[in-house]
Amino acid sequence: MPEPFDVVIYHNPACGTSRNSLAMICNAGIEPHVVEYLRTPPNRALIKQLLARAGMSVRDALREKGTPYAELGLDDPGLTDGQLLDAIEAHPILLNRPLVASPKGVRLCRPSEAVLDLLPAQQDEFVKEDGDRVVDEHGRRVATA
Repeated sequence: MPEPFDVVIYHNPACGTSRNSLAMICNAGIEPHVVEYLRTPPNRALIKQLLARAGMSVRDALREKGTPYAELGLDDPGLTDGQLLDAIEAHPILLNRPLVASPKGVRLCRPSEAVLDLLPAQQDEFVKEDGDRVVDEHGRRVATA
């Protein structure tokens, strides 16, 4: 019997990239822990831990598009990590997604196929919502142009 493979995805179901990442996790035969981070935001300590494991700064994890990033002046390079974390706590939509944690590491999965590096082999072909084929019928990653 294979070793358990625990995966957590910080997911926004309204995001195509997040949906594709979740579908690839499932295509690897894994039933992940899905955290809809807008409904149940990770706390400050967990965000810091996830980002450290991913090798990312708080600034690297900020999402600009469709968020109050500009209105809050978060492009100010003088803001501290603490101030940026305060903004994420107040506006969880600022946390870019999907963040995926697995025994192989933590990664911001943009593009969605970045999740493949965190998973065991895919079990079947996978085609993203936009029609891009990323895994062939043998579960092998397809080279992209």
